[in-house]
Amino acid sequence: MAGKLAGAAVSLFAVLVTSFFLFRLIPGDPVKFMTGGRPVSAEQLAVYREEFGLDLPLWEQFTDYCGKALSGDLGTSYQFHAPVVDKITEALPNTLLLTGTAFVLYTALGAFLGTRSAWRHGGLGDRLNTGLALTLYSIPSFWLGLLLIIVLSVGVDPIPGLFPTGGMESGREEGFAHVLDVAHHLVLPVVTLVAVEYGQTLLVTRSALLDEMGSDYLTTARAKGLRDDLVRRRHAVPNALLPTVTLVFVNLGRTVAGVILVETVFSWPGLGGLFYQALSVPDLPLVQGLFFVFAAAVILMNTLADLLYPMLDPRVGR
Repeated sequence: MAGKLAGAAVSLFAVLVTSFFLFRLIPGDPVKFMTGGRPVSAEQLAVYREEFGLDLPLWEQFTDYCGKALSGDLGTSYQFHAPVVDKITEALPNTLLLTGTAFVLYTALGAFLGTRSAWRHGGLGDRLNTGLALTLYSIPSFWLGLLLIIVLSVGVDPIPGLFPTGGMESGREEGFAHVLDVAHHLVLPVVTLVAVEYGQTLLVTRSALLDEMGSDYLTTARAKGLRDDLVRRRHAVPNALLPTVTLVFVNLGRTVAGVILVETVFSWPGLGGLFYQALSVPDLPLVQGLFFVFAAAVILMNTLADLLYPMLDPRVGR
């Protein structure tokens, strides 16, 4: 366990180093952005650079960044003039609402359909499920999102526009009506994520269950007279869950970072949309902070999966 935690800590530090140097390759001068395009003197530009530490040598900027980051200070956003941590904390609940809803739905749908497909493998239902899952999984999420906006938001005869084109709320509702308004705005982004992501869970669950179906203990269970659905639920599925659980944790971390395109397409005010805004400036402290949060989510979930393996299957810890 100590080795896995140490490995996670090293990975986080590597992300910290990478985020600092990687985003300094982005073309564009953040200082000129802060002037709003107004003509300013060289002295004024120098004041801005000094205020944000951009006049310091690169190695000094790096050591200052690492020292502050390790204490929880990710710097101050250039465009919002607010602490990066505050901007991330402000947008995080919106992203968790979107990704959490989609995650629960596509995990449940993928596991259910994967189980059904494996138990009836080779049949028409299996071929249709697998074919549809592979097709949707290969579609870029931003393209599917734009297509849904055109068809279900703007409307294409004879289909009327049923959902908002973007945003999280209309801003005119209160109380329970506000909850319904947010849910209405949530439909299309969630459908986009579920459609693109559920196929991976389906395929992994199906493959793992197919590997288990030829095992001797299932033959013994059937020989004892147990019904097929009972054999599947009590014996086959629990033993085939380990690869699916692995994927669940990986997806849980990856989904937080993977909504950048979907949030941008649907103008959802979460971390993904914030990252896109920061990248266009470039707002270096905000981009670095968000990149670190995205990577940390993946590393944390992978580490948790590693720690849970021995509990789910004692053979892993041997």
